[in-house]
Amino acid sequence: MKRRFLLFSLFLAAASGCATMAPRYSRPASPVPAAWPAGGAYGTPDAKPAGTAPADLAWRDFFTDASLRKVIDLALSNNRDLRVAALNIERSQALYRIRRADLLPSVSATGGGSVQRVPKTLSTSGQPVIAREYDAGLGVAGYELDFFGRVRSLKDQALENYLATEQARRSVQISLVSETAGRWLALAADRERLRLARETLAVQEKSYELTKRRFEAGVSSELDLRQAQTGVDSARVDIARYTSAVAQVRNGLELVAGGPVPEELLPEKIDANAAMAELVPGIPSEVLQRRPDILDAEGRLKGANASIGAARAAFFPRITLTTSIGLGSNDLGKLFAGGAAAWSFAPRITLPIFEGGANLANLKVAEVDRDIFLAQYEKAIQGAFREVADALAERGTLGDQLNAQQSLVDAAAASRMLSDARYEKGVDSYLPVLDAQRTLYAAQQNLIAVRLARLTNRVTLYKSLGGGA
Repeated sequence: MKRRFLLFSLFLAAASGCATMAPRYSRPASPVPAAWPAGGAYGTPDAKPAGTAPADLAWRDFFTDASLRKVIDLALSNNRDLRVAALNIERSQALYRIRRADLLPSVSATGGGSVQRVPKTLSTSGQPVIAREYDAGLGVAGYELDFFGRVRSLKDQALENYLATEQARRSVQISLVSETAGRWLALAADRERLRLARETLAVQEKSYELTKRRFEAGVSSELDLRQAQTGVDSARVDIARYTSAVAQVRNGLELVAGGPVPEELLPEKIDANAAMAELVPGIPSEVLQRRPDILDAEGRLKGANASIGAARAAFFPRITLTTSIGLGSNDLGKLFAGGAAAWSFAPRITLPIFEGGANLANLKVAEVDRDIFLAQYEKAIQGAFREVADALAERGTLGDQLNAQQSLVDAAAASRMLSDARYEKGVDSYLPVLDAQRTLYAAQQNLIAVRLARLTNRVTLYKSLGGGA
């Protein structure tokens, strides 16, 4: 009968804790509009191409350049920030397992023996006595019967924190992918700017030599010669500046890649028609809730909500159970013989009566923490909404900017050809030629900048819309 009572107690311990005192969680209302901004900067709805939802589009499907994908692979393999994020996941997972283990009794096997000599002055028989005692058994020590859900609430909090950490890792990965792509594109643009500066220097040097010969022949003035020299010197300045910029951008790319990037994977120029999958902005409430940083913030909000249950349970009794069953004997050879069974059962209940307001304060802390995480969750949604809205506003005008800038380059090139012809025939001085060369060079540099902005905008939009890992 006693053994049945002991087994029933263990069963009751394992079956306890099926509910918590945490408030029922419901996702807060979205603090942003139900639709993306509209207007002239965003283009017309019909102009937006059809495509794939970013959260369902893996980065390998979004970036189609083979070299860029290899560089991103290097970054995902070697970047230290991503390693730290992965290690944080392992840590949170271990903490969750610890909390989950608290729901089950911890059973331990014990065995021991003692031999003691009692002198005759202390012995009841007046003779020295040697006392021997041996025992072996199984025991449960200090297991809490989770009637009020305190342990389960702590387990739920650890679980939500673990899941939030996984979303944080995904957020780091998406940021790393987009940053790597952005630096790779920036390197392509700076290399093209450097190449353009070198080509311009070659043209300016030829123009300077022609002007110098004309000056020596008395056809051109010294003013024309000095103006031609300014074009040469300006190009040399830009070559030095872009040489430094290329080196710095490459250093930044290798930093996010976690090591040296092979030369064959580096781009030579910016490609305005680089293939990237088109994206559908979708509905804000659906898109933003799939961003990993939003899911991270919501997971921590859920964890804070669960901690309120543990704080509430602290107001109620805590019941702990210590029990053991085994064998005992004063003769080691008879330890496993009949009649050696031994057991103990020691339940304990602790009822908080006076805590100096500590329980109330802990509950208040838990509730305020929940409100803080709620504000952070709403702020994350608002920040994400603005990121997407800004990227959409930029995308809506970049196409027009690119077309206008290309037209400007074409017009500047034609103007330069006409200015060269008029100067060679002696119709104009060298000043119109110099102005035409500077206008063309500036237009070409700006065209590179617009191409870079257009591609970078697509990367930014992919990231802001929660692009897939």
